[in-house]
Amino acid sequence: MEPLTRRRFARSAAAFTAAPFFLKTSRALGARYGEFGDFKKRVALIGSGWYGKVDLLRLIQVAPVEVVGLCDADANMLEGAAEIVASRQLNKRRPPTYKHYADLLAEQRPDLVLIATPDHWHALPAVAALDAGADLYLQKPVGVDVAECQVILDRARKLERVVQIGTQRRSTHHLREAKERVVDAGLLGEVAHAEVCCYYHMRSRQTPEQAKAPVPEGLDWELWTGPAPMREFNSVAHPRGWRAFNEYGNGIVGDMCVHMLDAVRWMLGLGHIDRVSSSGGIFVDHASIANIPDTQTATFTFGGLDVVWNHRTWGRAPDPEYPWAFFLYGTEGTLKADVHKYEFIPRGGGERIKGEVKMELAEYPEDDTEEGIEKHVAPAVREHMRDLLRNIDSRGRPVADIEEGYRSTAACVLANLSMQLGRTLDWREDPDQLVDDHEANLLLARPYREGYTHPGMV
Repeated sequence: MEPLTRRRFARSAAAFTAAPFFLKTSRALGARYGEFGDFKKRVALIGSGWYGKVDLLRLIQVAPVEVVGLCDADANMLEGAAEIVASRQLNKRRPPTYKHYADLLAEQRPDLVLIATPDHWHALPAVAALDAGADLYLQKPVGVDVAECQVILDRARKLERVVQIGTQRRSTHHLREAKERVVDAGLLGEVAHAEVCCYYHMRSRQTPEQAKAPVPEGLDWELWTGPAPMREFNSVAHPRGWRAFNEYGNGIVGDMCVHMLDAVRWMLGLGHIDRVSSSGGIFVDHASIANIPDTQTATFTFGGLDVVWNHRTWGRAPDPEYPWAFFLYGTEGTLKADVHKYEFIPRGGGERIKGEVKMELAEYPEDDTEEGIEKHVAPAVREHMRDLLRNIDSRGRPVADIEEGYRSTAACVLANLSMQLGRTLDWREDPDQLVDDHEANLLLARPYREGYTHPGMV
């Protein structure tokens, strides 16, 4: 595709007058893009479903990038993504579409690749994109097993690529405010315990009979399954319900715990996990087609600090105001926080410190009408993209650098291994392995389906 020159940039900007949310003057362009007005990188998206579009469209909002390719195993998702990208990107072009990421990378050679596939399809395209010369925005968790995460981290460091992981709590304005006003200011005193939780009823309740369905037209189920074990198609797995199955991810601990555990690590400056123990299972909803736990508790130990995770996909949250959240308990007070708000409660009374999310609908009115968007999360994704772009320019490490993503992901994967094995696991990061546990170390890499090779086995 023709490079996005300054002349074409100016012509494309003039064309924006037809869309109500697009910018109408060069001054408005400068106001929207700010420091990234000259960031004209070639960008590709692998995994063009729900959050792939959320991520890419937030990037388009903050920089005049050129989308040069979209990839997905579902032709219908590709079509919808291509239409909205053509209406939103600056040059108004419809990006070419690809079924396989290898073809996209070979033909387009993008500067930046966004990956938002199901978890079991993170590692192979991530490694391929890094090898093809691209920087990377990779949705959390980093991989579906610990060995995948290690390979991506090692490859990024060896090739000196910039990699941002989609743990955007680190870029959430009110949480950054809470870190500065409460944690960094020392108001908590000594933090001796933390909790993370999710009580959303997000595990599918469909039975195997209810989920029976033919493969939808346009979906390549063989390719979608990729390196995961082959299962018969069902209507829960695609679209968006694949997290209900262990074959494609790590359940709710891999989906929701990784966000809040990463936030606690960031808030408190915690490094790698030392020990994890976990228990749980399917205790309530035995009829569902889902095979992930409906109940789980995990204790993550970082040095002398325990961070305890709980999830239940049934019943009520102990604190209904904070059903998906983290809690920091200090000698001088408690900090409660989630994606909507935070509250510091000082020990013994006194004035509470509060903050809440600030949605940016006046600045980005397209957020108000975009299908599937989480309006309260959009500002954090934009800031996460800005942080990535700054570090691409400086060749620095972004706030959710691959190493931080690796540590948070590995902790969550190890929690599931602990639950599976029924014992506590001790971890050391140099070398990356479990201590004196040969059986568990063999489980750090999942077997790939025939025809696919685990990147850690190459």
